[in-house]
Amino acid sequence: MLKQNHRAWLEVNLSAIKHNVQQLKSLLTPPTELMAIVKADGYGHGAIDVSQAAIESGATWLGVATIPEGIQLRCAGITVPIVVLGATNGVDEIKAIAEYRLQPTISNSKQALIYHEVLSQTGERVTVHLKIDTGMSRLGVNWQEAIAFVQLVRHLPNLEIMSVYSHFATADDSDRRFMQLQTQRFQEVITSLKAEGIYPPRIHICNTAAMLCDRHIHYDIVRTGLGIYGLYPAPHLKNILKNTVDLQPALTVKARITQVKAITAGTSVSYGRSFIAPQDMTMATVAIGYADGIPRGLSNRIQVSVNGHKVAQIGTITMDQCAIDVTNVPNVNVGDVVTFLGGASQNTADDWANLLGTISWEVLCGFKHRLPRINVFQAIGDRQKIIKTK
Repeated sequence: MLKQNHRAWLEVNLSAIKHNVQQLKSLLTPPTELMAIVKADGYGHGAIDVSQAAIESGATWLGVATIPEGIQLRCAGITVPIVVLGATNGVDEIKAIAEYRLQPTISNSKQALIYHEVLSQTGERVTVHLKIDTGMSRLGVNWQEAIAFVQLVRHLPNLEIMSVYSHFATADDSDRRFMQLQTQRFQEVITSLKAEGIYPPRIHICNTAAMLCDRHIHYDIVRTGLGIYGLYPAPHLKNILKNTVDLQPALTVKARITQVKAITAGTSVSYGRSFIAPQDMTMATVAIGYADGIPRGLSNRIQVSVNGHKVAQIGTITMDQCAIDVTNVPNVNVGDVVTFLGGASQNTADDWANLLGTISWEVLCGFKHRLPRINVFQAIGDRQKIIKTK
């Protein structure tokens, strides 16, 4: 049996998750509820543990993208409502949703009729959430057709409407005009429904960015993803809200040194010879690479932390390994821990995203499952940790 001396791993601070949920909930006025978005394995943090931490801190709903994600949570003993935000159309998918008490998104009339046909045969009833497209142009019925769509679903006896909702395309943009247009369209739908005597049990439209920038549209539920993992959706929101909403990143990425060696001036490092030693140096090989989620595009562009020192990553990041310059770090040895993201590195997913020309969501979701997730319970501002390996 291999002892738990990992080559590389992720530390997930569940205390930070709880703290972030509490911070976000502090912005809500009852009875508005918080839905924790835990799709993509909790944005790479571990969906089960994140879900449990979020629920303990006041989240009353969970959101996932796929049926297997929802089933995983049900099998872990989680009982709160779980909304499947992605598209589901197949017979087996519908039966699984009913069996595991998941709540699907219904995005068009054809999908609603497929659900009705399947559930009529099984005699089951499913709670559903109706998606209205107000400008995202992804899933959802066009907002101009929403009234007829809701009327149709209302008369399908095997479907129970739990909510009507939409999704913003530009909530993290400092230019709020399109967000305001989507809000106006959504409100027109709700007003028209009420004029027809239809009062959805719940309505919702806010993601993290929207809930942070406009409390007037919190409605009945807010759907928070990035915020519960400790990141602000946009720099301007962080600048405005950092003194009001204290979000703490929950993820730290670490790996061990596997070799230390001296190289002479002119020596090339790694594939493509993208780094040539300008002088005699000491380099260390670290057991983590792009197959673990360290993007190759960061090669020669980041600093990491080892034994209390910030050092440069050098050479091309390879599938399983990368190199760092430890020339000025005393007493470096095989087995020493290098911090790449979070913690002592002081790097954030935002920093990496800016270097890569992408978004922090992609960085967080990129860490692969050969990296063990290790739960770290660390109070905010407290250095003491209790560690539990998953």
